[in-house]
Amino acid sequence: MKFSSEIMEELDLKSHWNNAYDKTKTKNLGWFEETCAPSIDLINSCHLNKKSCILNVGAGTTLLIDELIALQYTNLIANDISNIALDKIKKRLGSNKKHVKFIIDNLLKPSSLNLINPVDLWHDRAVLHFFTDKEDQKAYFNLLKTKVKLGGYVIIATFNLEGAIQCSGLPVQRYNKAMISKRLGKNFNLIKCFDYTFYNPSGDSREYIYTLFKRNSM
Repeated sequence: MKFSSEIMEELDLKSHWNNAYDKTKTKNLGWFEETCAPSIDLINSCHLNKKSCILNVGAGTTLLIDELIALQYTNLIANDISNIALDKIKKRLGSNKKHVKFIIDNLLKPSSLNLINPVDLWHDRAVLHFFTDKEDQKAYFNLLKTKVKLGGYVIIATFNLEGAIQCSGLPVQRYNKAMISKRLGKNFNLIKCFDYTFYNPSGDSREYIYTLFKRNSM
């Protein structure tokens, strides 16, 4: 059986991330956070109801899910292209996984994600910068715009213009607030923005920009 180049590209991408999460312990991953304080602070500032739907795209094995459950959020969605990563979250959460819907899907060619209702919050830490192709970036933002409800929020944390030029062996696209604002368009207002220096498990620094937007119109 022959596969199209698009299918092969997706299989390669899935294989890359499955390999990353399979071969390396969570606490040794270059993007691992002991605490997700910057994200939690932004989420808290949204004053969401505890039943609000929070979609964490490219969740990997993040502890953000655990922290949100500890804060009594009960309507969480964890998405990743890596089934191995999401399985690790499930195992770690135990019975608390009942508060989370797990969706294995490609943000650039979504299938299951297309079927979910619009969410109250879209959260992305360290995913957007991996999409270096303009068409991939367009696909990402098109999906975001269909899945964030009116009055909903968007958190994007990505490498800033002083950040690394590659991660996990892959090239990245770096951003500033104007670039992200332009991609989101006039339907989203920038609420908060700050630069943040993250130190990975090996002690190396990574320069991020954190942004919080609110959807003001459709």
